[in-house]
Amino acid sequence: MAPGLDIPHADKLVHFVFYFVLVCLGVLAAKTVYRSNTELKKVLLYAVLFAFFYGIIIEFLQYAFTVNRQGDIWDVLANATGALFGMFLVKYLVSRERSLK
Repeated sequence: MAPGLDIPHADKLVHFVFYFVLVCLGVLAAKTVYRSNTELKKVLLYAVLFAFFYGIIIEFLQYAFTVNRQGDIWDVLANATGALFGMFLVKYLVSRERSLK
């Protein structure tokens, strides 16, 4: 964060936003690459599962293999929450418009 700016738990907000964006862009990219041949539910599920397990792996690696970083279960929770909110946003936007374009 910016020097002199001390916002409690701001890193959790950053985790939430990163994983929110990861799922939103991942779903939109997958639907574009596969030309909408893949069912939206399946793409949403894969994107959320990827984000969830990726976040767990990163936190475990921080815990197990770094000296100056720590794994944090609250980061995993923020990641998962961001991924779920990203999924809900994409699902909502697609349900309003049948096309992602």
